[in-house]
Amino acid sequence: MTIACPLAHCSSSRRRLLFRGAVLQFRRFGRLIIANELFSHSHPQLAMTPTDDWRSMREPRPGETPWEIITEVETVEDPADAMADSAGNPRRVWLPLVLFLLTCASTYWVYWKNSHSVQQSLMYSGAVIFILAAHEMGHYLQTRRYRVPASLPYFIPIPAPPIGTMGAVIAMRGHMGDRKSLFDIGISGPLAGLVPTIAFTVLGLMWSTQVPRRGELGDPLLFQLLVRAIFGPLPPGYDILLHPFAFAGWVGTLITALNLMPIGQLDGGHILYGLLRERSWPISTFLLLFAIGWTILTRNPTFTVMLFLLALVGPNHPPTANDNVPLSPGRIILGWLTLGFIILGFTPRPLQF
Repeated sequence: MTIACPLAHCSSSRRRLLFRGAVLQFRRFGRLIIANELFSHSHPQLAMTPTDDWRSMREPRPGETPWEIITEVETVEDPADAMADSAGNPRRVWLPLVLFLLTCASTYWVYWKNSHSVQQSLMYSGAVIFILAAHEMGHYLQTRRYRVPASLPYFIPIPAPPIGTMGAVIAMRGHMGDRKSLFDIGISGPLAGLVPTIAFTVLGLMWSTQVPRRGELGDPLLFQLLVRAIFGPLPPGYDILLHPFAFAGWVGTLITALNLMPIGQLDGGHILYGLLRERSWPISTFLLLFAIGWTILTRNPTFTVMLFLLALVGPNHPPTANDNVPLSPGRIILGWLTLGFIILGFTPRPLQF
């Protein structure tokens, strides 16, 4: 590890700014890490996060702190990062692409196996892939905005009915972002995915038909409200035969609600930690234990794999690079409202036979 001084080509005002903050620049594993020793001791809530671009540092404005200057510098895009994954290595495009194509095939196949309709299978597969892509791009674009290293979306194909996929994930270095960036990254995915989810649901329900009840799918509250708004009260013993778009909307609703569970590394875990920080840990632990207990008591194996993975990773969200960055009142309100979607979108028994 070497210590380098970035003052050689700085103007006198920049030097005063850097000396006042006592900024030291370290090089480790080819990445530059900035430490603001004296300033962070006196103002720990303004502790700096890593940055590696000093060339674009501008002149300070009156009353501006070193943190404000360097935070602005951090938003400057490094063209080399565009082709780097979360480990700083050249981004692997082939694996996300292969998984994407396999997920397209698996979602098409599971619907075709039941309907034997190429057109309907393409409609379902296309709608589900669009919903998942919107969700993951909501995360991905925010990671690019905050320069948090992240992978491309990894779609998860499951060639088994009735859904054909377990969604998609993005791997990222969450510890390199602060509280606000973590919150924005976590909440953007569900919000971006909800837009096409609701659109496909409404459009699909308008094209759906009433049939004698089969009892195959659990109805989340959102679906119950939309069905009543579109069809009115259903005759006794009747249910809705979902159009492929409506079924894709049902899948998107379920996946969004599950992702919003405020546990561990789920989107809801990111959001809750952004809202409460360490105070979120007892809530996440209680919810995971409650879910495991409920699964055992009701002998409902639907979410067994998901609960096993959550328990394996742990219910508590790790700290960010700077937990003391404040959230605006708008973000706080939006965060709680987004978590409230669980009430509308979750069903404890999505498959009923």
